[in-house]
Amino acid sequence: MERTHNKQPKLKIRKGDTVKVIAGNYRSTPDKVNKGKVLEVLLEKNRVIVEGINMVSNHQKPSAGKPEGGIKKTEAAIHISNVVLLDPATGEPTRVGRKLNEKGKLQRYSKKTGKFIDAIK
Repeated sequence: MERTHNKQPKLKIRKGDTVKVIAGNYRSTPDKVNKGKVLEVLLEKNRVIVEGINMVSNHQKPSAGKPEGGIKKTEAAIHISNVVLLDPATGEPTRVGRKLNEKGKLQRYSKKTGKFIDAIK
């Protein structure tokens, strides 16, 4: 019998990482910053929500609970392929790999510097 795998692939970016946007309409322009902290990772959709990137307006109608109503700005999700992790040690964009640390556990490391990412934070 054939085995089915329902395992979600591990993503290289986690909540709390600092990332740079490299593609899409939210890239850097002279008046915009294209770096931010990951607020949330949406595994099922392969998307991330980055602080201050891809801001959208939500219109709220006045109600009994919130009589003021108004327009609220929030971050929207962007695809994970549009961002690259910034190395915590150097601040440069880097690719991410996984290798065993001294204790024998798989850990993320920067392919540019060779240092473990989670140990630097």
